[in-house]
Amino acid sequence: MSEYDLDLDQVEEAVAHKAAVDYPRTRISDSLERIVELFGRTSSFVWVILILLIVGNVVLRYALGTNFVALEELQWHLYAVGFMLALSYCITHDGHVRVDVAAERMSPKARAWIEILGIALFILPFCTLILIYAWPFVEHSMRIGEVSAAPGGLPLRWLIKSVILLAFGLMFLAATARLFRALAFACGWPRPLGTPEQNNNHSPK
Repeated sequence: MSEYDLDLDQVEEAVAHKAAVDYPRTRISDSLERIVELFGRTSSFVWVILILLIVGNVVLRYALGTNFVALEELQWHLYAVGFMLALSYCITHDGHVRVDVAAERMSPKARAWIEILGIALFILPFCTLILIYAWPFVEHSMRIGEVSAAPGGLPLRWLIKSVILLAFGLMFLAATARLFRALAFACGWPRPLGTPEQNNNHSPK
């Protein structure tokens, strides 16, 4: 059996988004991204708790022949929390899915303007609508003291619903930061951070 020497850095570079554009940082984007980073890194512990909870539920069901509705609901809730809070973190680190076949044929400046239009016309209005309509949804749940409809389920249903407000608020901040970075790349406003040499590396071709 032959052996192969693999350069993991080259493999990572090969599978990375070829259509991604490395936008320069700005003062505004840095401030907004710090908030998103704080929540993204702080909430990462949710996945550890979720894994332990899943294992615990499996042991209870198949080894002890019992289960608790509250623990199963908590499992679903933690998954929702982790997923929703990860959306803004994904935007900040440019980890979303791209149609690379189309994007690779465009210039970096054209891709930047497409992203600017996409954020301004779709992501930000979508987040705004969600926040507007989610607030009464959460407020009503809090006011009536909503609990799980299942016997033995979790109380304080408004807590999980309020994550919608937090998640889409963070997504709005992340998208706004991305918008300013794309604008800095495409037209030089707001002014990019860094030395002139570093900024020239980000200039559109």
